[in-house]
This record gives sequence, C-alpha cells and structure tokens, in this order.
Amino acid sequence: MSGEALDRLRGKYIVFDGIDGAGKGAQLNLLEAALNERGIEVVRARDPGGTTIGDRIRHVLLDYDLSEMDVRCETMLFMASRAQLAREVIEPALKAKKVCLGDRYVSATCAYQGAAGFDPDRVIELARFAIDGTWPDLTLILDVPPHKGHERTGKKPGAKKQEATGSRHPTLFHDVHTDAMEARPMSFHEKVHQMFLDLPKYYPRPVVIVDGMGTVDEVQTRVMKAIADAAL
Repeated sequence: MSGEALDRLRGKYIVFDGIDGAGKGAQLNLLEAALNERGIEVVRARDPGGTTIGDRIRHVLLDYDLSEMDVRCETMLFMASRAQLAREVIEPALKAKKVCLGDRYVSATCAYQGAAGFDPDRVIELARFAIDGTWPDLTLILDVPPHKGHERTGKKPGAKKQEATGSRHPTLFHDVHTDAMEARPMSFHEKVHQMFLDLPKYYPRPVVIVDGMGTVDEVQTRVMKAIADAAL
C-alpha cells in the first residue's frame, strides 16, 4: 500500500477474523508495523476482553465449568465484553483519528455461536444493542481450511479430553487452546469455517475474504490489496 492509502486509514476500525490458525496475529502485527512506520498511531482491540471489565467477563468464560451454559447466555456474555470494548477502547481511538485494529469481533460470534446453532441474524440483532454503531469499517476473514489451521496450531480436533487441574469452559470459547476445544470434532470446525465464508451475505458492514494460504508475505500482499481496494 502507498503512504497515501495508509493515511486514509486514520480514524478507521479494521478487524481480522477467521478460524484458529488462520494467521490473524501475524497480519495484525505487519499492518500495525506499516502504519507505525508511516507515523500513524494504532490501538489494538482484543475480543473478548481488552478492558478491565471485559477481562473479568473473559475470566468467567475461561476459568469456570460452564458445561450447562445455554448458547444464548454465552453469546450475551461475549456481547457484554464487546460493549465495554467499544465504549472504552474503539470509540475513543477512532475519535482521536487513530487506527483501531481488532482481533475478532461480532464476526467471530456469528461464526462460532452460529455453528453451535444460534441464529446469526439474532447475533447481529444483539450486537446492534451492545455496540450501537461501533461496527468495523472493514472485516478481513483470513480463509484457511480447518485442517490446515489445526496443523499450524498443533491442536487435534476430536482428541479425547484430558483431565484438567482446574475448571475448563467446554463450549465455545473460541480463542483459547483448551482441552475441550481440542475435543470438538472436525465437523464443528468445518461449519465454523463455512459460517465465516458466509458472512458477506448478511453482515452489516463490509467483509472481504482473503486467501490465508501461502507464506506470511504472500498473505500480507493480499491483505494490503484488499484494504486498498476497499477504498476506506
């Protein structure tokens, strides 16, 4: 991307999402480095969590046995964390004309909770209340086949759950490498993958699917082209 194209990202909110092992972290770091080199300040927004209150909600989702939690309750906990993140981190960053880079957002709930049976349209409905108008200007979904993603992370879908020393969240906490997540069958991860690919059909803000296969540099080239083509 040219310097002028990077300058146009000031005051924008860009989210990276996709299955585990898609390469979000590497691409977020590369984009942040490019922006910093241009003298553009960046704020990172981690979802779920990213605030003191949000991290407490994350703690509930991570550190307790929630095997009986209804998917609706879980979805609303994610939204509660997201509401605080929007008000405390994202909105101030955008008002200050900084670039906000998000690691997951509503798109993740559409995919993961959607794969568990929660209607994605209801996810969007809840999000409209939780985050009000704080939607990303662009969401980039890094497209990697589930089996490749798991090869990268070293997780083994469908593996027998091991005994844990403490309580584990056995349902849908999608960004933590727990034994329970490893125990989910590949069919679940394939459904999550498809839910991500379907996002452009109904998501209320622009979504671009980016091929996440290849070297980090090759993917970065595609990411930068997708951002430039979005004409933000």
